Amino acid sequence: MAVVEQYARARIVTEDDESEEHCAVPVLLRYDPRDDPRAVRIALPGAHEWTFPRSLLEQGLRAPTGTGEVRVWPCGRVQAVVEFHSARGVSVVQFETKTLFRFLRRTYSAAATEMVHR
Repeated sequence: MAVVEQYARARIVTEDDESEEHCAVPVLLRYDPRDDPRAVRIALPGAHEWTFPRSLLEQGLRAPTGTGEVRVWPCGRVQAVVEFHSARGVSVVQFETKTLFRFLRRTYSAAATEMVHR
């Protein structure tokens, strides 16, 4: 089984942004077809992890999408925003779009490889 894990730097957007340097955090992007071949996970520092449809991430890189706990939208030409809602509040995370596209490409390659081996 081809599990895809990709570490990325992301920027937590807060109301009192002092600088991008202070808000940059390591994020784990994960795809495990054994759990659900249609889902991806994003883990933020502090044990905050969200699982949601891979298609939501892909669609959100082109146009605003999402309801409920996860929303995704493009932010300019080179960034995308993923917004997570939980009982603790809202986390707004900004990624470089190329990072998310690279991750998605790897998940589709892994899924295709898995289908060939079945």
